[in-house]
Amino acid sequence: MTTLNIPFLAELATIRRDIHAYPELAFHETRTAELVARELTSYGLQVHRGLARTGVVGILRRGNSPRAIGLRADMDALPLLEKNDCPHRSRHEGHMHACGHDGHTAMLLGAARYMAEHREDLDFNGTVYFIFQPAEESEGGAAVMIADGLFAEFPMDAVFGLHNWPGIPVGEMAVMPGSVMAGTCAFEIIVRGHGCHAAMPHEGVDTLVVSSQLVLALQTVVARNVHPCESAVVSVTQIHAGEAWNIIPDDAVLRGTIRSFNAATQDLVEHAVERLCSGIASAFGAQISVRFDHCYPPTVNSVAETEVCRRVASELLGPGKVRDNELPSMGAEDFAYMLRERPGCYVWLGNGPGTGGCTLHNPHYDFNDEILPFGVSYWVKLAQTVL
Repeated sequence: MTTLNIPFLAELATIRRDIHAYPELAFHETRTAELVARELTSYGLQVHRGLARTGVVGILRRGNSPRAIGLRADMDALPLLEKNDCPHRSRHEGHMHACGHDGHTAMLLGAARYMAEHREDLDFNGTVYFIFQPAEESEGGAAVMIADGLFAEFPMDAVFGLHNWPGIPVGEMAVMPGSVMAGTCAFEIIVRGHGCHAAMPHEGVDTLVVSSQLVLALQTVVARNVHPCESAVVSVTQIHAGEAWNIIPDDAVLRGTIRSFNAATQDLVEHAVERLCSGIASAFGAQISVRFDHCYPPTVNSVAETEVCRRVASELLGPGKVRDNELPSMGAEDFAYMLRERPGCYVWLGNGPGTGGCTLHNPHYDFNDEILPFGVSYWVKLAQTVL
């Protein structure tokens, strides 16, 4: 294991915990953006602000090569009540860094500082853009940064991302080419029946019975429509209906998500959902409408860039420490938008077992500061290798 000698790790941990204590939701990362811009400026980097409202880009140039890469970290938190008792627990009630974006931001700041302080000693020729992105959680901040001119204003040959991953041991990473995170699509199904007294169900069309049939039937979509060698997930996550104990409601609303790795599977699943809705509506005498809201596309790593990342990770961590059996995941990631515009690679960095074994998006989650040197070292070594 050959992590860099980083004398400012304690300062980096302090920054990470400060960001954790003051979490900000999508497109409202004003305090975090101020902190990031202030730090980058203190390192002597050129700083650009304003893409996607709160996005920040730090620019480090060395030599005269036109080659350039982007390294990306996300900054936003989740609308979640933190249940940790640590000194740096959230001061913003109902907001929490439960996905480790505080750590991602700190690691990329650490890489920027290290490269700035060792600019003349490091072996690279070109430009590194340190991209601090807002609104990864469900709001598509990456797409907004691109629409605002990220790649036009900062031309780069490739772009790279990193996410901490509970369950992978500290000192290990997961790297693989191809689809590593699923595309996601939200759906809303509206069931219209005929409300009536709960004691006289024969006089109405029971929207809750219809909804219950739908929930069960939707679980057959993947099992009996998608090829067994393909992957997809259909999950109903909300049912809203009724206001009284003794009234069968007129309407019910079901919501959930569809996740898949390619457009053909997505289309197949959507058609199957529509077919089930039509059939169940006919069978029960109800009216059912369905609406799809396509969110993030699949996150697809390019082969050449993934091989570079795998080599860098192997040199950094040592033999047997780079996994390819943890990926892919049915989770979604808006770094996918950047990878549709430029070649690149998105990797997972082991965060250890986590607090109480908890996973991402858990109210007891906390980023593991022990992995800060691994993230900083990976970014620095990757930038040197590519450039």
